[in-house]
Amino acid sequence: MKNFLLQKTLLLLSATGLLGFLTLSSVKAEIICKVTDPTGTPLNVRDKPNGHIINVLKNGRQVDILKIAYDSQNRPWAKVGGYYNGKYRVWGWVIREFISCYQQ
Repeated sequence: MKNFLLQKTLLLLSATGLLGFLTLSSVKAEIICKVTDPTGTPLNVRDKPNGHIINVLKNGRQVDILKIAYDSQNRPWAKVGGYYNGKYRVWGWVIREFISCYQQ
């Protein structure tokens, strides 16, 4: 009986260790995007690609890219959102080249 319990305990520990390994190995890297306007001024946020300015975002502000669209000059624009004061907001459209993304 002791031998059976020992085998069952070892099997359970092995399975738990394997599960932990599989959980750690399947974690994906998160993509982080931030405003990186080289002019150093706040980045204009527009109501549509190349539309009216409705807001600005400071350099370093973390954003999510929700959609990509192109204006009549074939420039890429990103629809961005993110958290502000604990609430998620969709801010609007910014020129895509002023958003830098990397894996964390």
